[in-house]
Amino acid sequence: MRDKVMIIEDERKIAEAIAYALTREGYQVEVVTHGESAIKRIAEFIPHAIILDVMLPGMDGYEILKRLQDKKRTGVIMLTAKEDIVNKVLGLELGADDYMTKPFDMRELLARLKSLLRRMQAAGEQEEPKELVFGDLVMQVSRRTAYAGDRRLELTNKEYDLLVQLLSSPDRVYTRDQLLNLVWGMDYIGGTRTVDIHIQRVRKKLGDDYSELIQTVHGVGYKVLGGYRENQY
Repeated sequence: MRDKVMIIEDERKIAEAIAYALTREGYQVEVVTHGESAIKRIAEFIPHAIILDVMLPGMDGYEILKRLQDKKRTGVIMLTAKEDIVNKVLGLELGADDYMTKPFDMRELLARLKSLLRRMQAAGEQEEPKELVFGDLVMQVSRRTAYAGDRRLELTNKEYDLLVQLLSSPDRVYTRDQLLNLVWGMDYIGGTRTVDIHIQRVRKKLGDDYSELIQTVHGVGYKVLGGYRENQY
């Protein structure tokens, strides 16, 4: 089955150019030019990846990203004319997998898309425990849900993947570069500050009861304290 890619871009010339290039590469392509229409079309088309512009009429790309959190997992590459690092970090924090600034080279966009889809496929093929349990913290990996007691944790895709990676090897110290490679992919061009930002957000969402769960190893990286078990159900 061909990979399905949705282009959410209101500049028609750009959208048409991307669609043409993707179609030539064999992708099944859908183009949406209005933010309000995107959510409905995503649910209907169910893309493997989305190329998402930030500035859209009706609903911007950040809001679309927020609404994607409870949807079927989909890779996202954001496009924007903004070069401000704050805007880049915001998109990544909300769950985007990659980020490109306009104007961009079409060959680079295609390369990044192929890399993203390969990483997603590899991640889906990896054998994972169905459940990770740490006290009353439960990560239902096969369902991509997380609970701290009766409280469901609202984690972005990358926050979830980061926490699962740490919990899967308690007491192992990961460097920031290792986490960046394992969670974001070896060809991800963002800096290690991305890891620190996501760790901070995960800690905040875990709450005070788990304030000591993720340990900072100064000058190296992070680890999770041991004591968890894997359950199969």
